[in-house]
Amino acid sequence: MRFLTADYLFPLFIAPIKHGVLQISDNGEVIAVFENRSEVPQEKLEVFEGVLCPGFVNAHCHLELSHLSGKAEKGKGFLDFIGAIQQRDSYTVIEKQIAVNKAEQQMITNGIVAVGDICNTTDTLSQKQKGNLQYYNFIEVFGVKDDLENQIISDAKDLRNQFRKVAQKATISPHAPYSVPPKLMEEIKNSFSNEDELMTIHMQETKHENELFEHKRGSFYNWLKEINASPEVWNNRTKSNSVLEELGNKKMLLVHNTFSKKKYISDNYYCTCPKANLYIENALPDYSMFDANKLCVGTDSLASNNSLSILEELNIIQENSNFDMNTLLKIACKNGAEALGFEQLGTFEKGKIPGVNLIGNLDGVKVTAESFIKVI
Repeated sequence: MRFLTADYLFPLFIAPIKHGVLQISDNGEVIAVFENRSEVPQEKLEVFEGVLCPGFVNAHCHLELSHLSGKAEKGKGFLDFIGAIQQRDSYTVIEKQIAVNKAEQQMITNGIVAVGDICNTTDTLSQKQKGNLQYYNFIEVFGVKDDLENQIISDAKDLRNQFRKVAQKATISPHAPYSVPPKLMEEIKNSFSNEDELMTIHMQETKHENELFEHKRGSFYNWLKEINASPEVWNNRTKSNSVLEELGNKKMLLVHNTFSKKKYISDNYYCTCPKANLYIENALPDYSMFDANKLCVGTDSLASNNSLSILEELNIIQENSNFDMNTLLKIACKNGAEALGFEQLGTFEKGKIPGVNLIGNLDGVKVTAESFIKVI
């Protein structure tokens, strides 16, 4: 049994507590939260400088792309990034597995306890079976030609079932509005069953996506025409969010939203990946348009980021929003756990096993570029 205290304790289900104390069992289960250090045996107190918070939830990652670190040139835009991703199969199985292992270890070191992970292959499955982190695996589906939807959805179900066979959460999800025609979107909707909790989709990651749907022009429009995509991809969709109705208004996690508009924000969970947004498009969303209780944070992949650090993402959000520390930590911990259905994570409520992070070298209670994470 341990009694942990710091300058501030952020339980995230109640207000922050100055010099608050967290009591946890030897296996990390929360036993109690105390508002005053005098309430516990002083000789048992472990005192830290900084703030204590639950483990982070990385709500959006592509762990299987870890071997592509540095392959996409920074700031070249989304279509150039897609070109870099197409190199993914030019590596050996061993090279991929080594990269996945290192990336997961980086997340653990950076205080991450759970991940919403996009999967196109089984490349991450052996690593995930080790149980180092909790994962919600989103089996990503795309295909811009209508006549292939039966084979695409069949392959996606096979992949989903391989994850489920080893007790991994797995749900078939569309890649993005511009990469899934209506017929395939219908098949994805019909694949959702009682075993599924949440669906995710990349949304308005680039301005060219909005041009495609709102004006039927631009780089995406030209690109899709060049690859003989079905016109149904854009014909009857007047905005990216139109696909949410096609999916039957399921519980959704909308990712990136870099070029979203306030009028289109709905009652869904949203995930921002600021470092990746800056890496690819050199742009960030307007954080004032989001409901802070439904906003999550992710790292995206090492193909679009130089690290897998939620703390670094929070620093960028803080610099570009009016969020206080308590709100930032809810975004990093509580909201992601709720979105992904990890009930034992996210807050210091009694009975949960959320992990414990110490954030040190703060400016008062603000994150800085020099702040660090220590897993307690």
